[in-house]
Amino acid sequence: MKRKIIHIDEEKCNGCGQCSNGCPEGAIQIIKGKARLVNDLFCDGLGACIGTCPEGAITIEEREAVAYDEKKTMENISRQGIETIQAHLKHLAEHGEKAYLQQALEFLREKNIKVDLPPAKGSECGCPGSKAVDLRSPGQKNKPAGSVGLDSQLQNWPIQLKLISPIAPYFNNAELVIAADCVPFAYADFHRRFLSGKILINFCPKLDADLELYVEKLTNILKHNEIKSVTLVHMEVPCCFGLIKIVEQAIRNSGKNIITKEYTVSINGQII
Repeated sequence: MKRKIIHIDEEKCNGCGQCSNGCPEGAIQIIKGKARLVNDLFCDGLGACIGTCPEGAITIEEREAVAYDEKKTMENISRQGIETIQAHLKHLAEHGEKAYLQQALEFLREKNIKVDLPPAKGSECGCPGSKAVDLRSPGQKNKPAGSVGLDSQLQNWPIQLKLISPIAPYFNNAELVIAADCVPFAYADFHRRFLSGKILINFCPKLDADLELYVEKLTNILKHNEIKSVTLVHMEVPCCFGLIKIVEQAIRNSGKNIITKEYTVSINGQII
């Protein structure tokens, strides 16, 4: 069957093992100094390991793969101890995989293994980027949406990296803002704080498939234009930090020394 599953770039992988430690399903192992996807059967394709990789070596691809099997995954996980089981259950819960979670709990009941599903808040396991959180304060939940009296500061179109031309005239002597897709929705003051007088590029470092193409396109933008500075803005969730690696690689490839600034935005809309 054709489904989403992780892909590990062997050339980028430094064998640090962080992805293996962050994969409770046991789909990744370090073999001869490199991370390997050892069994398609155990990889659910949800990508919790992406944010753990310091080299940006892990992406999600769609290819022919053996169907993910929750029961067999649980058989593998149950041998690794209670903490690993809890990490896996929380991973499924945060991604809304109710069917898989139910199968996992049924397996535990059949094997008479008693494990409490750990609370989502404050846990370092799983993928916090998929956790459901209501950020509205109690006093705001029943208030009608109002208008915000701000003028758009957008300087260019298109803004999606996939659609942008590296030779677009607005890149001449430009200051760039490279933002992850979710940032403008989470940070209310995005236009005033970041966009005024700057050129915007945005993409998603987790869900977009053409990350190698993105490195190449950003390299061409930086190499063939006079870029004054680059401001990076990404969310606090681990999978969003891939944006930094992509931009850093493009700057290295361009051979230029470009001033960069980095900002992290929390899921409740604060700069941290």
